[in-house]
Amino acid sequence: MRYIFLLGLLLTLVNLDIHGQSDRNLTREGNKQYKSGNFADAEINYRKALDKNPMNDAANFNLGNSLYNQENFEEAISNFKRVADMSKSPDLESKAFYNLGNSQLSQQQFAESIESFKKALRLNPDDEEARYNLEYARRMMAQQNKQNQQQKNDQQQDSDQQQENDQQQDNQNDQQQDQQQNQENQQQENQKDQQQQKQQPRLSKEDAERMLQALNNEERKTLEKLNEEKARTGNVTLLEKDW
Repeated sequence: MRYIFLLGLLLTLVNLDIHGQSDRNLTREGNKQYKSGNFADAEINYRKALDKNPMNDAANFNLGNSLYNQENFEEAISNFKRVADMSKSPDLESKAFYNLGNSQLSQQQFAESIESFKKALRLNPDDEEARYNLEYARRMMAQQNKQNQQQKNDQQQDSDQQQENDQQQDNQNDQQQDQQQNQENQQQENQKDQQQQKQQPRLSKEDAERMLQALNNEERKTLEKLNEEKARTGNVTLLEKDW
């Protein structure tokens, strides 16, 4: 219930009624249109009044109200700031800061609205509506800060997860490259061995038989020499090979 009540207070604006003279007649006409909900027509009359008298406090103030109700919050903010700066009445200045705070709340400018409500309360400590709206603005700013922090944490988690995924992908790519390089190296070694085997000369059957015969002849000569040595000294004992 407090939240709804504060929100209702947020939409409460203050109007000023001033009568007499030409610019004030225009202001009075603007007030009638404002109360009827014709905010665009009211704005036109307030601006006409200000053309005649730029120091018309009521026209300046209620012009901000008509802009606010047309959801032209940025211009309403500028208008209420101007009223607060130019006003010599503490009561009017307090009301201007109050409406300025409401306009800033509508733009989610919570820190700025808090300062505006504080200024309104310094000028009028008994303004309970300003006090309620000040607490509402504080709660909204705390909620916004919490959401911003959560969003920041989520973004950081997403960034960390993305970095981890990228690192895993890099590792997989490195492993694949290593495997591919090993396969290429093995293929090169196999090709090299095959080339070397092709380059080695092969003996014909006749060449192989001639080499074997030559080896047999050498062994036979060696045996004969050893047998001659045995016959001469009687010390050498050899077993002959069974051909």
